[in-house]
Parts: sequence; structure tokens; C-alpha cells
Amino acid sequence: MVRLADKFDTWRPIEADDATIERALEDANIPALMAALVHVTGDPSIIRSEIRPSSEFFGDAHGGISEADQAKVRARALEALRAYRDRGCTLPADPDNAVVREIMDFLAGQPLPADYEDFLMSELSMGGEDPYWPAEVEQIPADRKRDFHVIVIGAGMSGLLAGYRLKQAGIPFTILEKNADVGGTWYENTYPGCRVDSPNHTYSYSFAPNDWPQHYSPQPVLLDYFRRCAEEMEIRDAIRFEVEAERADYDAASATWNVTLRTRGGGTETVSGNAIICAVGQLNRPRWPDIPGQERFQGPSWHSARWEHEHDLSGKRVAVIGTGASAFQFVPRIAPEAEEVVIFQKSPPWVSPREEYYQDIPEGKHWLLNHVPYYAKWFRFLMFWRTAEGLLEHVRKDPDWNDTQLAVGRNNAELRALLETYIREVLADRPDLIETQIPKYPPAGKRMLVDDGTWLMTLKRDDVTIVTDAITEITETGLKTADGVDHDVDVIIYGTGFHANRIAWPIEFYGSDGRELQQQWSGDPKAYLGVTVPGFPNLFLMYGPNTNIVVNGSIIFFSECEMRYILGCFALLLQHGYAAMDCRQEVHDAYVESIDEGNANMAWGAPGVSSWYKNAEGRVTQNWPFTLKEFWERTRRPDPGDYHLLPPPAPARKRA
Repeated sequence: MVRLADKFDTWRPIEADDATIERALEDANIPALMAALVHVTGDPSIIRSEIRPSSEFFGDAHGGISEADQAKVRARALEALRAYRDRGCTLPADPDNAVVREIMDFLAGQPLPADYEDFLMSELSMGGEDPYWPAEVEQIPADRKRDFHVIVIGAGMSGLLAGYRLKQAGIPFTILEKNADVGGTWYENTYPGCRVDSPNHTYSYSFAPNDWPQHYSPQPVLLDYFRRCAEEMEIRDAIRFEVEAERADYDAASATWNVTLRTRGGGTETVSGNAIICAVGQLNRPRWPDIPGQERFQGPSWHSARWEHEHDLSGKRVAVIGTGASAFQFVPRIAPEAEEVVIFQKSPPWVSPREEYYQDIPEGKHWLLNHVPYYAKWFRFLMFWRTAEGLLEHVRKDPDWNDTQLAVGRNNAELRALLETYIREVLADRPDLIETQIPKYPPAGKRMLVDDGTWLMTLKRDDVTIVTDAITEITETGLKTADGVDHDVDVIIYGTGFHANRIAWPIEFYGSDGRELQQQWSGDPKAYLGVTVPGFPNLFLMYGPNTNIVVNGSIIFFSECEMRYILGCFALLLQHGYAAMDCRQEVHDAYVESIDEGNANMAWGAPGVSSWYKNAEGRVTQNWPFTLKEFWERTRRPDPGDYHLLPPPAPARKRA
């Protein structure tokens, strides 16, 4: 991992011999390599030739470039990198913005919309600038920053980010963490096979790129990354571990928040701050299914998010309830160990095929990422586009498309056909499984799961069984299904997800008029930009309502945008001497209306689709329905007109 004090774009000088360079080039991503060669040679004709990647999302990593053309590019690269090494690793003049824009189109395999230029140029940060740093923070008077204290709740990905940015800004802060260490979900989820399902070169802080060991790294690697970030950010001393925020009360008289904590020994304590950043995440409180008889089962049982590692599954009959992301990852790991695995499936997920999902990043690619100028940046851009904006139009509803049961539009139907073909090919020798594994809802109607075929291959094992009949009850010895069959097992594992709609729960937040946040939401969480809620001055949410993503991008991108916006809010307050800001109700309501309209036009908003993205009333409370560019634009800086800006409390009058 690059130290945080280093420049954003750093690479080591090339000292390797020709043979080492040639071997490394065998592992190159060819489109990213071609983009980097423009910088190394100063010659944009490299991306203007007939060798061009396609725009297919589930094709090979080289965008369909033939092996013969790949060999030509590698030969050109060997020549260019040899010359670069021999001249002392100096680069020609930087390509101008028009050429950089041309490289973007080249990697995307299509001309990108003109209005994307500012956004993508910022994301690339070719000059090493920080794209998520609001310059207005630097204008805040030092004495006002010194007297403004922020309480951050949570030391996961977003909480650490908040702490780092506050430290950069010189704003005092304390991070409260209920666990004994940082990492959030990557600390709590330790089930076998746990890993990220966004490409790791996009699932990392923009200011802390990492030389990841795999394309999609496992939980121990991710936890280590966040631990090292906390150390290198130098914010660990500001974290209070094993204290849990239970309640927060806003005091209008002093414009402060008072947070009641349960401490390590079981006692309580109150801490105060001028603002709260709630960074507890959406997916951290396990949800148990509403199945009668759970307490009757005589064997071990646990939720996948609270894995009980002391149990040996060897020779055991194991029931797995649910086929979501966690089960997708742990079932292939436990199946070879257990005597039998019985999977109880409510509905199958769509599988997004990525052949590199479990693969190590080869040695040559590590070398390229660390030594070839701009290769890492363009490789990250390529991953960003392939898993972000480029796929969004394939999950958007066509206005004239009426039957949304299986697809919501022409592009979505094409995507369905592609994904369905993949399932049929993998399960060709098990026709009995095919219909159980083809979803009867549109692609992206529910979370699409990344895999390389391992899940489907696991289902074909003789010792793995899929049960699609509903569970009616849990008995002393196992599970009973609607067809009247008793399934006797030794262990039950609940892969049943989280209380996603209970955002910021179970903390009780009492706002300016005494209303409690969860009661106000009543199971329907809403927030302006996912960040602020009317009636709760200076309470800022990260990963709040409608900031989740289905197909486009990494959640770290959203957190970085949110924290940039929150810092802008602090700058607005402190530059002008305000004590607090409260979102205007009409601004909030108009925003929520636009979000609802947007979600209604996406696959996950289709009326016949039931998922954790929706609350009990069927409203999508989780997802952002627009482009990443739009979220980036909306959160660049706060509009003062969106808020009631509250003056400091009047000083108490002295008695005569």
C-alpha cells in the first residue's frame, strides 16, 4: 500500500532486464497497457490503430483483442519500456486533456458522453490531486476548527475515512467503535470464503491504492488493509474501542449532541460534540428469519455473520438457509468438509460471471502495476467502468416495456439472455438444476452475485442438495418444508442477511424537537443525499438511505463523495460562524420524490420483485438509481439554500 503521505501516482523505476520485462508483459491487461504506453512514449497513435477493445462487460479481460494483436502490443511495449528504462525512466510531456479523453473512450470501447469529462478527469486525478478534498476547508479559521468537535460512530470503512479527512482538515474528532478493532464488516464477518465482490482496485480508498494479492481479495486481506490504513492515517489514537453508542440527544440550547455510551465494563458514559457522523453501515446487524421453532433445534446453529468456528463440520449434515452473497461464498468452502449440505433456497440469484473472481493477481501484473507509469491508474479506470456506469443502461426500464416480470427493457432482456446462457452452459450436464437456478425476475432486480462458476459447480456435487419448498418450521432435529418433508440435519447455518432497512439502528437519535429517528422513519428511512435528515441538525449519515449500489461501482466511491460533502458542510458552518445546519423539509421531500421516481425505473424497483432493497411497503430504501456522475456532482459541495443555518446560541445573561 502506498503511504498516505506519498504522491497519488507513484511507480518504481525500471531496473529489470529485458527478460523480466518480457515475462511481466505476458500478464498485462492489454487495453490498460496500451493506455499506459501513450504516457511512456508520448505517441497517441497507439490507441488510434485497428487494435481496439470492445465494450462487452462479460467478455475476456482484454476486450476481445485477438491473441495475434496482443502479441503485437506486447512487442511494442517491450521496446517502449526498454527505451524508458535506458533513458533513466524519464517521461515525455504529459498528454493533453483531449488525448486523455480519447484514452477513456478507447478503454470504454465506445465514445463516452461529453458531460462525463469533468467527473472522469477528477476520478483519474492525473496530476496527483485529491479529487475528494474540498478546498474551502482550508479557509476555516483555526480557532473555529479548534472549538468544533465531531463524534464519529463506527470504525469501519466509512468511519476511518471520516477520521482521516477530519484529521487532514484539523477538526477535532473522536471515533466510537463497538468492536475491539477497526474494519467494520471485515472485522465481524469471518465465515469461510468471505471476500469482496467489487474489483479490489476500485474497492480501496482513492488516496491509498494497494497492491492487492487477488482481483477480489478475501476478508483477512481486507481487514489487514483497513488496519494498516488506520495506522498510516495516524488516527488509531482517536478511536475508543469496545464502547457502543446507545442514544444521542440534540441540545438546541447549546447546539450540541450528547451521546450515551455503554462502556466495556457495562457502565454508561456521556460524551458531547458539535456534530455526529454516523458511519455504522447498512449491513451489520444480522437478520434472523421469521420461522417458528428456531429455539427448538437441538444442534448447533448460527448466523453466517457471527460464524462459530469452534464447530467441526466434518461428517455433519448441514442445512443452509438462504442463497445470498454469504452463502455463495461459504457453501463451496464447507461442502467438501461436510457429509451433506442441504440448501434451502427461496429464489436463486443472478450470477455475474468473472473468471478472475478467485484468481491471484499474477506476478507479472504486480510488476506492471508497480513499475509502468500510469498502468495502475488506467487499469483501475477500466475496472471502474466495467463494473460501473457502463452496465447501468442494462438495468434501466424502457418506457414502452410493459411486462416486467422477467426483464424491464430491451437491454435488460439482452443481459438476461446472456446470463441465462451462462447458467445453462455450466449446468448442461445437470438439467434438473437448470430451472431451479434461473431467476424468475429481471437481472439486477436483486443483488447480482459475482462468481467464476464455483457456486453452480458446487450445486452439482452429489453431497449438495437444493430444496425450493418453503420452510414451515424448525424442529428438534431439523427443518420441515411445505411439502411435508422432514429434513434432519446436525447443524443449521442462517445465511439470511441483515436488517438493511434499519439504518443507524439500534442507536436512538433524538432531534431538535425530541423526535426519535427510527420512530420518525417508521421503517421507511429517508435522507437528503443519504446524508442529512430534517429535524436532526448536524447529524450526518454515511452509507445512509439510498446510497447503496446494485451494478455500478464501489461503495467506497459513495463514502468518499459523502465525506467530501460533509467536510463542505463543516466549512460552510465554520467559515460563517453558524452553529448548526438543518435540512429544509421541502428540499428533502423533493429529493426523495426524485429518488423514488428513479428507482421505479430500475430493475430493482420492478413491482413484482421482493428483495432487501425494499421495505415492508415495497419502497426501495437502499439504492441510488442514477449514475455515479450524478452522485459525484450532487455532493461536490453543499448548497446553503438547502439548509436552515442556525446561529450560535445566545450567551447566558449575567446576573446584576
